[in-house]
Amino acid sequence: MAVSGFEGFEKRLELRFFHDNSTTNKNPMGLRLIDFESLDQVLTQVQCTVVSAVANRSFDAYVLSESSLFVYPTKIIIKTCGTTQLLKSIRPFIHLARTLNLTLRACRYSRGSFIFPNSQPFPYTSFEDEVVIIEESLPKSLRHRKASVMTPSNNPSRAWHVFAASADVEPDERVVVVEVCMTELDRVSARSFSRRKGDEKNSDSAGKEMTRLSGIDMINENAFICDFAFDPCGYSMNGVDGERYSTIHVTPEDGFSYASFECGLSLYDDDGRGDIAEVLTRAIDVFRPSCVSIATTYGGEDYDHEVTKRVERVLAKKLGLKCRSRLMDEFPGSGTVVFQSFTPRRR
Repeated sequence: MAVSGFEGFEKRLELRFFHDNSTTNKNPMGLRLIDFESLDQVLTQVQCTVVSAVANRSFDAYVLSESSLFVYPTKIIIKTCGTTQLLKSIRPFIHLARTLNLTLRACRYSRGSFIFPNSQPFPYTSFEDEVVIIEESLPKSLRHRKASVMTPSNNPSRAWHVFAASADVEPDERVVVVEVCMTELDRVSARSFSRRKGDEKNSDSAGKEMTRLSGIDMINENAFICDFAFDPCGYSMNGVDGERYSTIHVTPEDGFSYASFECGLSLYDDDGRGDIAEVLTRAIDVFRPSCVSIATTYGGEDYDHEVTKRVERVLAKKLGLKCRSRLMDEFPGSGTVVFQSFTPRRR
């Protein structure tokens, strides 16, 4: 393991809003009306920039210099890697929403355990300090609050950290969010995300080549992919498919290689695209990692134990990954969070 390197593990923040009841003229675009200059000012505080963007009728998706930002009419999702200052975005996003007569309904912050924790700036060196900063940034109306560290017995150094706050105990939207963290990537697979010497392609065309050669374009063939290749190595993409989003970020350097995959979906889609087990199999197979953790947040959907077991069966059968730990917790406004840890059967 390298002593120091680029931190792949992201910090993730989700803010959900609702229209002020006193507002008679509710614009359906909501948060999407925030102008780019204002978004850029927030991102400057976070210490990242927009490198590529795409939009459809449902939301706007931005690839950042450090991960991704998604803006829906009443929801913002931002995840950033490296040593970014993600929590500095909470107050300005709340302020921008207020100018559009939108009030914060719920907040959720999550992250894994950093590969290089000592390289993080305050408050990210301590989850307790992060929670203090978040709570100080939130309005008192979000009175239902909970912080938890979900620590797998097989690998205590790879815990999942969650803070949730909500004005309501019950979740306000029916969506399942799946966050996958992968380390110790297969070296051949990781090599796909490094630029070749003398490569004169720009970051967009090099990103498209990485998407195709790695098989990322086959994870969801219906998604429009906005991809970006970093120089000399590294890759990010956002997938747009109706109301569904997906995102992948890759740090391929040997010794601290890392990849993440995240998507939001419904468990019970008629078109079959919501089969979590199959989606995860295709995504994880791109990287063939030695360590995998999956955090599944059941928002307004009821927790389904059979879905959890199916994920474990399919990953074991198709990828040879054995579930070593399964933890579960309940969070206000976010529902049930299931955290699973996997390693190859041979270990």
